[in-house]
Amino acid sequence: MCTREGVFSGNLSLDMSEGSPWRIRRSGFCGMRSKKFDGYIDLDSYDTIAMKLRGDGRTYISTIYTENWVNSPGQEEDNSWQAFVYVPHGSWRILKVISLVATGNYVFVHDKTPLCFPIQIPLDSYLPTWKGNVIEANMEMNPSRVVGMSLSLNAEGGVPGAKTGPGDFRLDVDWIKAMRSL
Repeated sequence: MCTREGVFSGNLSLDMSEGSPWRIRRSGFCGMRSKKFDGYIDLDSYDTIAMKLRGDGRTYISTIYTENWVNSPGQEEDNSWQAFVYVPHGSWRILKVISLVATGNYVFVHDKTPLCFPIQIPLDSYLPTWKGNVIEANMEMNPSRVVGMSLSLNAEGGVPGAKTGPGDFRLDVDWIKAMRSL
């Protein structure tokens, strides 16, 4: 039996309120992020992020933030590395075998197994991004300088057959771990 340790849920909306005090240019995005770690988490001894999730048929975004070494000096933003995770509706998922499906500039971690499997994302499958867009550069993540992690959701995009658009969403998170796949 699985117990839920965390829930990421809400209603994804494309509405933009006229006269809002927020300078919103687009909508349809929601995320949750860890606090910035005190120091770094060193994942250099690991090659994979594993997650035990129960989803709603949407594609979620897993982000790892590393110390800023790509951007201009003096810039405060951390570097972000993203992988897209499709979580079918229903049962807890713990993926043992992954397949990577390239779709445009994105990599989706996806498996068609109908029951329980751990979702594993190799660290080298995370793509460098800037404000949600993939950076077209030959770069490698520095796994010894992880400063935070997040899970998020965008109303647009996803693997073929995934639920998209506005509406309710829910992702149950039992655990997230770093591991060696070898």
